[in-house]
Amino acid sequence: MRAIWTGAIGFGLVNIPVRIFSATQDSNLDLDMLDKKDHAKIRFKRVNEDSGREVTWENIVKAYDYNGKYVILDDEDFQKASPEKSKIIEIVEFVKETEIQSIFYETPYYLEPQKSGVKAYALLREALKKTGKVGVGNFVMRTKESLCVLKPMENAILLQGIRFEQEIREMSELDIPGKSTVSAPEMKMAIALIDQLSSKFDISKYKDTYSAELLKVIQAKAKGKKLTPAPLRIVHSKSKDLMDQLKESLSVKKKKAS
Repeated sequence: MRAIWTGAIGFGLVNIPVRIFSATQDSNLDLDMLDKKDHAKIRFKRVNEDSGREVTWENIVKAYDYNGKYVILDDEDFQKASPEKSKIIEIVEFVKETEIQSIFYETPYYLEPQKSGVKAYALLREALKKTGKVGVGNFVMRTKESLCVLKPMENAILLQGIRFEQEIREMSELDIPGKSTVSAPEMKMAIALIDQLSSKFDISKYKDTYSAELLKVIQAKAKGKKLTPAPLRIVHSKSKDLMDQLKESLSVKKKKAS
């Protein structure tokens, strides 16, 4: 794996040199875009708006439109804005992980200690395990300030990106039903169905099967074969009554289990 950020964790007056690695990878098939007419590959170009000429990466700069005039920014300018945050993941506070709502979570990353930070890294990891807390901090990566949570995961410290509050949209424009629309018998039946379908979570049970099925279609088309699409299997209750649907759901599950 290739490190995408190098810096340090700021833990009080202790600095822990670390490198950041992406903790996830895409499971989708890598599809190319082609011209429908001749199946030539589509290529996206970086074009000068005035001349129409293609511009190479080394000749591209970043700029901000300030009152109608572009101000060109280089790497040093981004670091000047906050030199500490460009190189340090500063832990601001420690909180219970359950206090952070799931809507705030973004991309996960692995933190690897550099040689001089191995002992302090292990200390922070074990202290987080012992207290049951996670560290909340911020840092700058790719010219963007990110909020993050540091938490132990097996022998590693996981950096989980989280969104700022202002990045979450309000729900006020949505038509959301209130608690009063649910009756006590319906609630009792729904809880019974949840209990019946409850089990210990095991992520290994869940696989990305769509990519595998899509690959079968690709292989068949490559051989000139035609696959008959499987029928869409959606089980509906004949009744429109919510209680009847819940009762039927419970009986269906019992039949499968027997």
